[in-house]
Amino acid sequence: QCLSWLDEGQVYSPVRIQPYLRDRAKCGRTRMDEYIHHSSGHGRQECPPHPLKRWGRRFRRGPGALPRVIVPTVLLLVTLLSGCNSHGPGKEFKPPKPPPAYPASAPMAIDPGLRDAAEEEVDKAFHSPTAVMRADALETMRQTRGRQEINNILTGLGDEVVVVRFAACMAVGELRLRQARPQVMELAYDKDPTVRVAAHYALHCLGDKRLSHDFEVFAKSPDADVRATTAQALGLLGEPTAVRILHQMMHDPEPRVRIQTFESLWRLEDSTGLNSLVGLTLSGYPDEQMAGIIGLSVRNDQRVIEHIRGSLVTDYQEVNLIAARAMGQLGSDEGYGVATLAAGSKDPRIRSLAALALGAIGRADSQPLLQKLLNDVDANVRLAAATGILQLKGE
Repeated sequence: QCLSWLDEGQVYSPVRIQPYLRDRAKCGRTRMDEYIHHSSGHGRQECPPHPLKRWGRRFRRGPGALPRVIVPTVLLLVTLLSGCNSHGPGKEFKPPKPPPAYPASAPMAIDPGLRDAAEEEVDKAFHSPTAVMRADALETMRQTRGRQEINNILTGLGDEVVVVRFAACMAVGELRLRQARPQVMELAYDKDPTVRVAAHYALHCLGDKRLSHDFEVFAKSPDADVRATTAQALGLLGEPTAVRILHQMMHDPEPRVRIQTFESLWRLEDSTGLNSLVGLTLSGYPDEQMAGIIGLSVRNDQRVIEHIRGSLVTDYQEVNLIAARAMGQLGSDEGYGVATLAAGSKDPRIRSLAALALGAIGRADSQPLLQKLLNDVDANVRLAAATGILQLKGE
């Protein structure tokens, strides 16, 4: 266990977190948006890592890295010389704490009035003056109502803010909205390069592959955001031929690009991506743990559930809630107790994550909690609650 994090490719820096965490997730060391938008590591200075781990980071994969055979050998020698058993001789590692207890699911019909109120809240968010709210609303529409929201998605394609156009393009691609093809073709030449990547993704999904060769160009862009978006799109396309490009992107100098590459490789059933994501869940940094959990849950593969289950109880409530949501996406309600306790938090970001976790778990008996969150004073919490309500499964 002491040496598990020394395996090749397991030590990484700050990462890109998925849209539902954007601007409202908080890490114990610093705000998550600081992790998202820079990789300088300034937010970690107040909590220095273990000396061996900090030393090992100098040898992380990337340009100028030492040969992969040398790194584990050197680290192993240092570990053996410095001593590994921090628990002392004769002491055993303690098993992880069990998650909070929770009641068995109680059969309950979905309240039509509550669903209507949730849809009204999503529509309200889509017409918000805040661009991030509009983008998040589009994401909710894509996840919950799909093609029924085609008019709003088409409107999003013409939004003046990049993040909204990007979200609309990704929705067009996933939902295969052929009516949007003329607008998407125009956005393939948008002034913003990340929107161009999203438009290329949408066109490929619509069967127009004339511009798909541009993904190789995007993968070598000097802009790290473009490279990360390209890695995301390649994974979502599901084309086996993308593995070759993604393997090259594994050595990108930017951590967030590498992390997104691992997730996309796992989407494409590549074991390299799986192994790297598992390594992130063992990291001592909560941002890396969350990235690993999110990445593992993108495929409904029960092999990863044990790696996620251990993150239901950690020192960081955000990690616990991300794990609870991931468990729900994999068909388990073991994180229900984690989510219900967090729903009463004073921190609106925690309440948002709790609502999203309850939605992913999908238990109809969580309606009273979600109804309360739907009336929250914070707009982000209300949108998260609406998303959760629209994901519930009636019984």
